[in-house]
Amino acid sequence: MTPTSKDDHKAALDVAAWTFNIVTSVGIIMVNKALLVTYGFTFATTLTGLHFVATTVMTLILKRLGYIQSSQLPLSELLKYVLFANFSIVGMNVSLMWNSVGFYQIAKLSMIPMSCFLEIVLDNVRYSRDTKLSILVVLLGVAICTVTDVSVNGKGFIAAFIAVWSTSFQQYYVHFLQRKHSIGSFNLLGHTAPPQAASLLLVGPFVDYWLTAKRIDMYNYTSTSMLFLILSCTIAIGTNLSQFICIGRFTAVSFQVLGHMKTILILTVGFLFFGKEGLNFHVVLGMIVAVIGMIWYGYVSSLPGGKERRQSLPTSGPERDDMLRKSNKLDEV
Repeated sequence: MTPTSKDDHKAALDVAAWTFNIVTSVGIIMVNKALLVTYGFTFATTLTGLHFVATTVMTLILKRLGYIQSSQLPLSELLKYVLFANFSIVGMNVSLMWNSVGFYQIAKLSMIPMSCFLEIVLDNVRYSRDTKLSILVVLLGVAICTVTDVSVNGKGFIAAFIAVWSTSFQQYYVHFLQRKHSIGSFNLLGHTAPPQAASLLLVGPFVDYWLTAKRIDMYNYTSTSMLFLILSCTIAIGTNLSQFICIGRFTAVSFQVLGHMKTILILTVGFLFFGKEGLNFHVVLGMIVAVIGMIWYGYVSSLPGGKERRQSLPTSGPERDDMLRKSNKLDEV
């Protein structure tokens, strides 16, 4: 395969992965909104545990069919990942309950600088001035769209702080584990989904009762609500898989930057299907600014020096050749 055709193939896979993530993410938000608002299923943490049960079943089937190869992941690193991921899920739910919507959105926006910080410190990544400016433009645009009332309280700030750091570590760790252990998205999801499902189903009902004062065993299950639960779990399989694929291909920072395109799309879909009462000048302006920032980020981060990982390699010998071979193999995936 020539370098040009290899680049075209990688670009096509990048677009496919990102489209897959957008479609599944927007879809699950719409289904979960119906579950929460229309059918009163307010048990978000337990629902996430059910999502990972469905994902676990999918990975077991794929492993049985031979699409997932056996691989090893140290127990200590698996437990670290599950800890970060579960704190992220619970922290986000608590942050949304204890904070105003405006401060909740600001906390979500702060994940990009946090992810940048982790890549700079832990991966020795260097960002160019234009790349940093493009990220700021994205943050500004999304803030204009989504940040309205902003009020802060002590316990809400602590919940947001935990949510931001745990989510940033979780997304960084997805990329880190794939590169370090040379395992693909399917394999990594096969390792992480079962313990996440077990732990979230164990603590989820108690967390949900604490947040909502409602017990999941007292919920009035109907055939329609069960249909939406099954649909939510089915879509979640694609959402979880696409997140691992995208972070593995783009890194956590790029995933966060491009992820705000979903925010713009969700706002747009909401205006199209649920009325235009929220569509005003500052929202439209924010959308335009955010899209310009995303296009700019995509361009400048792909330029030489836009985003570089400075890596110390041995100057010669088999160790250097082996590290370079692994790096090139991962970059071609």
